[in-house]
Amino acid sequence: MNRLYPVGIQNFEDLRSRGYIYVDKTSLLYNLVQTGKYYFLSRPRRFGKSLMISTLEAYFLGKRELFKGLAMESLEKDWAVHPVLHMDLNTEKYDTEASLENKLELTLKQWEAEYGHNPDEYSVATRFEGVIRRAAKKMGQKVVILIDEYDKPMLQAITNPELQTKFRNTLKAFYGALKSCDGSIHFAMLTGVTKFSKVSVFSDLNNLRDISMVNQYAEICGISDAELHQYFDGDIHSLADKLSIDYTKACGLLKENYDGYHFCYNSVGMYNPFSLLSTFANMQIGSYWFETGTPTYLVELMKLHHYPVEEIEHIVTSGPVLDSIDAASTDPVPVIYQSGYLTIKDYNAEFENYTLGFPNREVEQGFLRFLLPHYASVSVSKSPYEIQCFVGEVRKGDVDGFLSRLQTFFDDTPYELARDREVHYQNILYIVFKLMGFHTEVEYRTSRGRVDLVLKTSDYIYVMEFKLNGTAEEAMQQIEEKGYASAFASDGRKVIKVGINFSDETRSIERWIVA
Repeated sequence: MNRLYPVGIQNFEDLRSRGYIYVDKTSLLYNLVQTGKYYFLSRPRRFGKSLMISTLEAYFLGKRELFKGLAMESLEKDWAVHPVLHMDLNTEKYDTEASLENKLELTLKQWEAEYGHNPDEYSVATRFEGVIRRAAKKMGQKVVILIDEYDKPMLQAITNPELQTKFRNTLKAFYGALKSCDGSIHFAMLTGVTKFSKVSVFSDLNNLRDISMVNQYAEICGISDAELHQYFDGDIHSLADKLSIDYTKACGLLKENYDGYHFCYNSVGMYNPFSLLSTFANMQIGSYWFETGTPTYLVELMKLHHYPVEEIEHIVTSGPVLDSIDAASTDPVPVIYQSGYLTIKDYNAEFENYTLGFPNREVEQGFLRFLLPHYASVSVSKSPYEIQCFVGEVRKGDVDGFLSRLQTFFDDTPYELARDREVHYQNILYIVFKLMGFHTEVEYRTSRGRVDLVLKTSDYIYVMEFKLNGTAEEAMQQIEEKGYASAFASDGRKVIKVGINFSDETRSIERWIVA
């Protein structure tokens, strides 16, 4: 019988009743319910948040038959049925003030159809309060509130301060009902990609317990290495056969591409569940998670604040910065981290600082590929082909060919990006050569000093120096005077020295010299 992989399936009842594979997280959920009342969890998109919320909904609705064979079956004895108010904010595009109001209005009407309506409740916040109280009274049990992707309106308006302020004020009042109706609530959980703080939607919800960076719940979403082998060991063998590699190599490919998410220090690494399930369903490695959604808002933030792309790999920051996002902040790092494009790599206990980095190859390569057309003069459709040609020219020793291609990447630089041209040039170079680094060896340092760029292929070593508003001769002179090329004298490959000058006037490469 073919195994069923729940790729994109977020409904627990559908998943269980149709025989899809389910990685059992119910013991963690049971512990969550038994030890607290109000929770918040931040995780990247496609990481299992919606399925977790749906699992909790089935549990609180007393659907015991769905938990047969799972940890919850033996843990829960009572199976009390509660009224559940479940709202998913992921199903709307929030580009106007009315779009959020319409979504809340539709949800409230559905709840009021079941639990009644009071015409004196005039705002979305007072109507939400009324629904909670009436539901508890009608059912004789306190209410469970499950809100999925609570932050999507805020996130979509992150580069529009005026609209974001309107969304924040609406949601702040709406979510405030959780605090005012405490006596009628049994359990509440909000999930999202990001956590907006300070004067934001959480300022009144100080009773929420944030478990996003709590080690105890690090495995509540995603798939651990132990779970991978417990539930999918046979699939790994099948994948190995399909790819004509051995089992150990297949395990290594899965880890390299999809593992590496750490949501708190010293926690186990988590695999991206969407990518892992897609790999087994298709029996091939792919960039599944990245291709399901593009982080346009991240690019807009980075460009808005002229953020140096290369700093993404060298970020050291504090816990409070990672834990929440100030809507007025100009720092894109917390958003990049909480969105899943960076993860915790290390922790300095003395200074209480976290070191961040890309979690795996899928994210790193996907993120850089996505960035290139937003910075360089190359279309989204042609970007992969341009990199392929670039690598081919570098491997063949066609210096003029690949530098001419690089020159086109800088042509027609938009004025708003060119204002901080040096950072913009650095960003394009970093992205291009980092992408090449997946196919060639890229270095930035030698024992003789810092070289702007060293590219290595099987036949050539390129030693490259860049100048801005200088001359290509000055760049070449620096290579010669500092003896950069002599660092590779004992290497059997041909060393090619390249001096390049960028011009502010042309906003591109002005000239290069090859020796």
